[in-house]
Amino acid sequence: VLTRLRLDERTHRYVARRTTEGLSQREIIRCLQRYVARELYQALVRRPPSSSSKPPQRLERVGQP
Repeated sequence: VLTRLRLDERTHRYVARRTTEGLSQREIIRCLQRYVARELYQALVRRPPSSSSKPPQRLERVGQP
């Protein structure tokens, strides 16, 4: 969220709007954290299923039997 505050233009506009609404910087960051959590959850839920139905094979460690 902190990187997004520095770099994302949409977030800059959001912070400006919420500041005029009277929210503190701390409250704005809390709102942004919830928003990012919802975005990530939706990205995980909408992820297309893998092409194979079998679970991935376990990787062997190099140098160990």
